[in-house]
Formats: sequence, structure tokens, C-alpha cells
Amino acid sequence: MNQEHRNNDRRHQQSHCKLPGDAELASCSIVIFGASGDLTARKLIPALVNLFSHGCLPSRFNIVGCGRSAMSNEDFRRHLADFDSQDRHTATTGQEWENFAGNIFYQQLTYDDPASYLQLAELLNRLDSERGTAPNRMFYLSVPPTLYPVIATQLGPAGLSEKSSHHWSRIVVEKPFGNDLASAESLDRTLHASFDEDQIFRIDHYLAKETVQNILMLRFANAIFEPLWNRNYVDYVGIVSCEKLGVEHRAGFYEQAGVLRDMFQNHMMQLLALTAMEPPSRFKADQVQDEKVKVFRSLKPLQRGRLAENLVLGQYGPGTIDGREVVGYRQEPKVAPDSLTPTFAAMKVGIDNWRWRGVPFYLVSGKRMPAKETRIIIQFKEVPHSMFNHETADNLLANRLLLEIHPEEKITLNFQAKTPGRKDSLHQAAMSFNYDRRREGGGTNFDAYEMVLLDCIIGDHMLFWRQDGVELSWGFLTPILAECENCPETASSLLQIYPAGTPGPEAAHTWLNLVAD
Repeated sequence: MNQEHRNNDRRHQQSHCKLPGDAELASCSIVIFGASGDLTARKLIPALVNLFSHGCLPSRFNIVGCGRSAMSNEDFRRHLADFDSQDRHTATTGQEWENFAGNIFYQQLTYDDPASYLQLAELLNRLDSERGTAPNRMFYLSVPPTLYPVIATQLGPAGLSEKSSHHWSRIVVEKPFGNDLASAESLDRTLHASFDEDQIFRIDHYLAKETVQNILMLRFANAIFEPLWNRNYVDYVGIVSCEKLGVEHRAGFYEQAGVLRDMFQNHMMQLLALTAMEPPSRFKADQVQDEKVKVFRSLKPLQRGRLAENLVLGQYGPGTIDGREVVGYRQEPKVAPDSLTPTFAAMKVGIDNWRWRGVPFYLVSGKRMPAKETRIIIQFKEVPHSMFNHETADNLLANRLLLEIHPEEKITLNFQAKTPGRKDSLHQAAMSFNYDRRREGGGTNFDAYEMVLLDCIIGDHMLFWRQDGVELSWGFLTPILAECENCPETASSLLQIYPAGTPGPEAAHTWLNLVAD
């Protein structure tokens, strides 16, 4: 074993990452397709560096970047180091970066060329032999979705998707998983031609956020909440995910997607499932996924021809953000001047099961809103009878549980308390738990990419989509998309322009008031 291996092993012995059952991570090779792109340099490598600095990568590992660009190992390392020095969000020192960079390699690759994958297999086998790593492979597809089936088709014949009882091979894909039900099913068939379901990791980064993960803990580890989490006590549920940004450099993709594909099919549906699901028998990936799927199966379809009763669509026009004038969506580069692509949606959905029948769920997401915020509101019903005087009763607000995901990660419960002085004077009080102040508990503050990368290496599917959930989610949304996109009159009547920097279309303001914090 050379000096580099001894340094890595010694560093990991000193900074051991605590895993379930005190398990050790198996050595592996992390292969990143599209490695010369911004996502790799801005997100993936910084996430891996931070895991490395916390001792949360295997003691021996290889990172192999693959892309069309011609680069040597040294060129690739310098390219990544430049990004690291410009936007260093980790606590990495220069020496730590040098230690980490020694595990990085590069392979030029043509995505549709079988010979390229045979060369990649040769490189991985050579690295295993020279560096003492096990033949465990993680293939991260940091490429446009059109390349998912191209790469997946090539990995199998090159022998790179093989697994055994002694080693594993996993493929990681980011959303979108298709653009409707038919394309999602087609992508799934392509992935399963070479990989089993337990080898496929479909990333949704919202699931790796602390507050999102804590929804299940809050509900099922606390006896004070679960008995009230149903139609008998909950008036409505609001799920909001809005941002100040416009489409930026994603206009080409966004014109084909819109807010329903970009946010509702994945993030919003996952937040809905976690909020509404039944308790799993065990806190294990398969059992949790089973309960999520039951929620998707219970969604009441929106009635065709009557979408306006339960759906408001909007598109941002010119406006002002933070005192700065910004253009409307139709003035963005690569956007059609008569585009009907929605950048905002407010949807009222129902879950037709015993727990939630009759309780409306309001899902709201949009771009160019006044603030970037993500939250879940559990609005409880009013008390059945107020024994206080009329003036006090009018100000008696129902209890509300607020799960904030951004900008802060915290949980707040609003309730009524007596104001000092008059015996019948009440005011609203709040109890709050903020994740940023919980460091005394010893938790490590990993971001979403770090969490999902670590879980991919471990092999834990808890924070990922399962194919049946993907298909059921698309099955709910595809008829809505078809009616909006195949009938311009319907799309035009549903779509309302709202000025950038405002809370969305006027038609949605009643619902927006319900879910305001």
C-alpha cells in the first residue's frame, strides 16, 4: 500500500462517521457522468469533499469523472480546484483538498459509444487493482435527462451493472423521471434492462432536508400529534414552495416542463405523501415507500372540463424584485413570446381515504414570488364552542402547526394563552424548535446532496423515489397536463399573468391567504 493509501486510512480512523449499527462503508468507485458540467463542480464535488472532511467516505475510494471533453487527471483536478477556491462552502483546508484530489480521475467518454464504456470498465478495474478498492460502483448521471436512457443502455453490456453478494453496482438519476406517464414508464424499462429496482436511486433533494425528514419523527414518535392528525381535528393542510428567482439559465428546459412537471410531480407530491401517509410498520425504506404509494393511490382525480374549480395557473410578468426591475417570463431568453407555460400553480387536492376524506390540501408553488420559502401548514379546526366573551371569541384563532423548510428549518406550534391582566383576555403564543440551534445534540450538518450521496453509498432508499410512486404521481398529473397542453383555449383561460415580486395570480389569493405564514 502506498503512502497516499496510508494517509487516507489514518485520516478516516481519526474522523469516523457514525453509521447505523456502527457499520463501515465499503470501498467503492463513484463515477460521475457529465463531470465537466457545473453541477459536478458546484454541488457534487463540494458535497463529497465535505463528507471526506468528516470521515464519511470509505477509507478507500475513487472518483472518476466522465465527459466528452478531453482532459487529463491533472486538468480535471485543477478545474475542480478552481471552483472550490471560488465558491468554497466547506471547511476544507488546502491540505484536505490535496488529500481528497488524489482520489480523483478522469475518463473521456462518448455517451453512445460502446467502446467508451469498455474503456471505463478497464480503468475501474485497474484502479481497484492499484488502489485496493472493491469493485463497488456508483454511477451518478449528472447529465440532461435525454441522456439517461443512452447511458443506462450502455452500462449493462459493458458489465458495469453487475452485482453479487460481495459487491454492488448502483445508478443515480435526478428528476425529471420522464415528462409524463408514458415517458416515465419507458425510462423505467430502459433502466431495468440492466439494473434491478434496488440498484436504482431516483433523487429528490427535498427529501434530504432536515425538516422534511423530521415530519415522520414528529408525527410518529410523539403521542400528542398522531391522534389529532386526521379529518376530525385538521381543517386543511397547506404545502407551499415558492422562490424569488425566475427561470434563469433553465428556460430551454422550463419551456418543456413548466411548474407542474418541475415541482409538483416530485417535490410537492413527496411533501404531500410524508404529511398524509399512514404510520409504517417499521422505519425501513420499503415500509415507508409502501405507505407513500397508498397516498398517491388515494388522490382524487381533478375533473376534466372543470379544472378551474381546483387549479389556478399563472405566469410571471414584468415586475420588481428587491427594488430591481425584472422581465416577465415571455421576455426571458429562449422563451416563446406567446408561451402558455405556467410558472405558478395552486392546486386543491383531496385524499379519498378514512383519515383525510373531506380535508382539502392546498399545494402552491411559483417563481418570481416575494420570497423564497418552503413550508407545510397543518391548520387545526376551531374549538367547537367558545365560553369567552364575544370580543375575545372573535380573536380566538385556531391552532396551527407550521413546518418550515426554508429559509429556516424549524417547527412552530401556535396556541392561545392568557394575556396578563384581564381574566378573559387571550393572545396567540408560539412554541418553536429551530434546527440551526440543535447542534448540542451532536448532529452533523449535511446538506441535501451530501445526505443523498451518503445514502447511495450506504444503499439506503429511504430518501429516494420508488418506481410505483413515480408512475402513480405521473398518473395523477398527466390528465391535467394533457387537458392544459392539448387545448390552447383551456390553457389560456386557466393561465393568469402576475407581476414578478407579487404573491401570484389574483384568482389564487383566497387560497394563498389560507397558507400564508
